[in-house]
Amino acid sequence: MYEDDKFHDECGIVGLYAPQRDVARHTFFALYALQHRGQEAAGIVSCDGRIAHVHKGMGLVSQVFNEDNLHHLRGDLAIGHTRYSTTGSSKLRNTQPYILETLDGPLAIGHNGNLINAPQLRRELLERGVGLQTSTDSEVIIHLLAGAGGPDWLTRIRILMAKIEGAYSLVILTKDAIYGVRDPWGLRPLVLGKLEDGYVVASESCAFATIGAKMVREIQPGEIVRLDANGYKITQGAPAQNLAFCTFEQIYFARPDSVLNGKLVHQTRQKLGGQLAMEAPVDADIVVPVPDSGTPHAIGYAQMSGIPYSEGLIKSRYIGRTFIQPTDELRKVGVAMKFNPLPDNLAGRRVVLVDDSIVRGNTSGPLVQMLRDAGAREVHVRVACPPIKFPCFMGVDMASQSELIAANLTIAEICAHIGADSLAYLSLPGLMKALKAENGYCNACFTGDYPFSTPIQLFDLQEKEQFAQMWGD
Repeated sequence: MYEDDKFHDECGIVGLYAPQRDVARHTFFALYALQHRGQEAAGIVSCDGRIAHVHKGMGLVSQVFNEDNLHHLRGDLAIGHTRYSTTGSSKLRNTQPYILETLDGPLAIGHNGNLINAPQLRRELLERGVGLQTSTDSEVIIHLLAGAGGPDWLTRIRILMAKIEGAYSLVILTKDAIYGVRDPWGLRPLVLGKLEDGYVVASESCAFATIGAKMVREIQPGEIVRLDANGYKITQGAPAQNLAFCTFEQIYFARPDSVLNGKLVHQTRQKLGGQLAMEAPVDADIVVPVPDSGTPHAIGYAQMSGIPYSEGLIKSRYIGRTFIQPTDELRKVGVAMKFNPLPDNLAGRRVVLVDDSIVRGNTSGPLVQMLRDAGAREVHVRVACPPIKFPCFMGVDMASQSELIAANLTIAEICAHIGADSLAYLSLPGLMKALKAENGYCNACFTGDYPFSTPIQLFDLQEKEQFAQMWGD
């Protein structure tokens, strides 16, 4: 496929304790709802109180699991993971959950995020003689936890949290309990839900509806939740730091039907679109979204501006990741493989094209031209976030700074580059106003103000590749 002009989150995680349920099947359906958070690989580990059972594979959740391999995942508790690689290449050996055998029985983890001190921790493990088989920071986490010492797993998790730095939400499986862990900055989401006869933790609340669970609450920064035969118990594992929740969870990553920070994501995105309409009005005939991620923003823009909302682009729901590499000729028409215009809705119209973000700018230009070719008289691009100028170190796969179009061109230059009649972004104050927050979010990709010091500075693509080699391949 052509290179999508979007960020990609690292993964989705889920953990269940449900003694009266088929936990592997429930974990599968919860992962299925989290497929948008990672499409490269998936895995489930279950435990029957004595032995852990595991199945992992490359591909979508529905491609990795079937009736036969789910049948062998027995037990009352399970964790699952669906992956998009940021650290570590896209290979089976890097697929999670990771699993080890310890003196206290099986231990398995699934990780969403990225550790900024992973290279140092990796070296420490190697110097201690710990053998590492993968190139991910998640394997570092499980070995640190297994060797943390302490009388119980809760103590060991606290020791782990004091040592690792960066973005992480974890699900941890032991022989008799599931743990959910959220980093002290709250960079990545984690929520708790209740089944009739058990509990579940997951990256997003959208995972709950597929298995009949009800949301209890969001896990707060630095908290540990334990799920076992006694229900759930939440303790503070590390002191909460200044909240730095990833803004892009609200803008793009999370599914619209999830609840984040107490608000339905779809409604939040409509408010972003409404704020954008107030900041960047334009005389136009219709508001058209870039589907699907731009749809709620466009609805908000249309409602606030009074310009009718209309479908102008149809997205193929069946275009996914492929290992078949396109030719140069096919790569040039890659956007046409994913989107088709509706000429009758566009002919002679002045169009406001609303998108959630522009990263590299390699999709916006072809989309603008597609609308013009379909008969649009004018195309005005509106973006529901500020210009993205800085890379992320906290578990988001994105371009290096040299690839970020807003880091290298002015807004006027970007407008000319994509061939739009006008271009405007939502301002950072407008973003925070729509979120009804003065702080509590990580906006580093807009401002360069990271929530904690990073071990590396901004780097170009070559430097990024050199840094990635520190984990091996």
